[in-house]
Amino acid sequence: MVPQTAALVEALLQPETYPHHPERVELVQTQMSFIFLTGDFAYKVKKPVDLGYLDYTTLEKRGYFCQQEVELNRRLCPEVYIGVLPITYSQGKFQLGGDSEVVEYAVKMKQLPQERMMDRLLPSDKVTEGMVTAVAQRLAAFHEKAATSPEISRYGNIDAIRTNAEENFSQTEKYIGTTISRHAYDLIRDYTNNFMKANQTLFEKRVAQGRIRDCHGDLHAAHVCFTDGICIYDCIEFNDRFRYGDVASEVAFLAMDLDRFCRADLSRAFVNAYMQASGDRELLQLLDFYKCYRAYVRGKVEGFKLDDPFITEKERALKTARSYFRLACRYARGKKLLLIVAGLVGTGKTTVAQGLARSFGLTVISSDVVRKELAGISPTERRFEPIDKGIYSEEFTTRTYHEMFTRAEKLLQQGESVVLDASFKKRKHRLEAKRLAQKLDADFAALECLLDEPTVKARLEQRVREGSISDGRWEVYLAQKQDFEKIDEFSPVEHIVLDTAQPMSNIVEMVAERLWG
Repeated sequence: MVPQTAALVEALLQPETYPHHPERVELVQTQMSFIFLTGDFAYKVKKPVDLGYLDYTTLEKRGYFCQQEVELNRRLCPEVYIGVLPITYSQGKFQLGGDSEVVEYAVKMKQLPQERMMDRLLPSDKVTEGMVTAVAQRLAAFHEKAATSPEISRYGNIDAIRTNAEENFSQTEKYIGTTISRHAYDLIRDYTNNFMKANQTLFEKRVAQGRIRDCHGDLHAAHVCFTDGICIYDCIEFNDRFRYGDVASEVAFLAMDLDRFCRADLSRAFVNAYMQASGDRELLQLLDFYKCYRAYVRGKVEGFKLDDPFITEKERALKTARSYFRLACRYARGKKLLLIVAGLVGTGKTTVAQGLARSFGLTVISSDVVRKELAGISPTERRFEPIDKGIYSEEFTTRTYHEMFTRAEKLLQQGESVVLDASFKKRKHRLEAKRLAQKLDADFAALECLLDEPTVKARLEQRVREGSISDGRWEVYLAQKQDFEKIDEFSPVEHIVLDTAQPMSNIVEMVAERLWG
C-alpha cells in the first residue's frame, strides 16, 4: 500500500533520506507543491491535488508534469534544472532513486540562493534599474525565440482570454467577503468585460502580429533570481493555456508585481527597457488590463491557500491575497491620482512626496523648486527672506501655487499622476487642489505630515548648516504654526494624517491601504 502524503513529507524532511546527507532540510510549500531545500539541491514534489486548472491526482500525471517542468524551465534557466528522480518505497522507508516500487517523483534542481531572489531584495531596496533592465532584455530575447503556431496563437483570441477571465471570477466567488470585497469583485469583473468588448480589434491585431507565444506564464518577483547571471525559473508546466499568451501579459505580470512592492519606478523602467529591446510599443495599450488580470490571478492563488490543509500560514496568505486584489482594483479603476502633501516646514513633506512618487509612479511638483524658478534663481540658492516678504510674500506664494496647479493640470491631462509638495497652510489652496482633481476626474487625498518639535528643530538646524533647496528654518516653523489653517475641510477618506517619524515603508503601506484598500 502506498503511504499517505504526510508520511512522505515527514520522510523527505529527514537528511538521511538523501544520498548526499545534508545537514538540514527546510520545507517550502505552494498550493501545488512541496519544495525541500537541502543546501546544494532543491527537490520539488507535486501534491496529489485537482485544483480545476491543474490535475496532479495520479502518479502518472505527476511524473509527466515533472518531466515537463524540467524541459520547459531549461529554456530560461538551463543550469539549474538537473532532472527528475523517482522516489521509491521499500521495507517501510522512502528513498530517492532505487529499484523498489516508485511511489512519487521529484524534480531535482540546484538550490538557488534565497537571499538573491527578487522578492527578497525588493523590500531591502537592493534591486536597481540596471537589474530590471537586464531582466527585460533577457525576457525580450526569450520571447523572440519562443515557439508560436496557429495552435498557440489561438490562446490570444478574445474567446480564450474571456474564458481565462471568467474562470478567475468563478473560482474566487466563494472568497467574496474574505479575500476580496463584493464591490471590488464587481468593479474588476465589469472593467474586464468592458475592456475586452471595446478592444477586440486590438486583441486580433496582436494575434496577427505573432505576439502570442509559448511564454513563462508565472513571471512574478519570486521567480527571478540574481545569482550567476539571471535565472528566471518555475514556469507553468501544468496547463498550456496559462503559458501560451500575449507577451504583453508576461511583461505586465512582473511590472504588476513591482507595483505591489511599491516600486513603480522599477516597474516603469522594466517596461520601457522591454519595449526598447523588443520594439513592441503597442503593449502599453494592454498593460493595465493585463496587470489587472495578473494581480487577480495572484490574489486567487494566494486565496486558495486558505483551503490547503498543509499550509499553516493562513494569515500571511490572507494578507497577500488582499494586497493583490487591492492592486487589481486600482488598475480597474484606472483613475489618475492627485495627492497634496501638507504640513509645517521640517515635518518631512518632501521625503514623503518623493517616497510616494517612487512607490506609486507619481510626478513630484515642489513649491520650493517652482518658487525659485519663478524668481529666476538657482534651486540651491539660499534666500533667508524676512517671513512673508520677498519670494515668500503672500503675493508670490499665490503665484507659486497657481503655477503648481497649472503644471499639475497638464500632467493629469496627459495621464500622469501627481503629488504636490508644499505647506498648503491655507485652506483655499487645499480646496483648489481638490477642485482640480474633481475637474479631471482624478482621485484625491490630502496627506498631513506631523512630527515632534525637537526632531523638527534638529532637522531644520542641520538643513541650514548643510544647505538645501528649502529655505525653511526654526523661526519659519514657529510662524507657520501660528497661522496654519486646520485641515478639517475634507472627509476622513480624503484626509490622511501621517506621523513621519515612522519608516517610509510603513507610510507607503498605510497610504496605499487608505487609497485603494
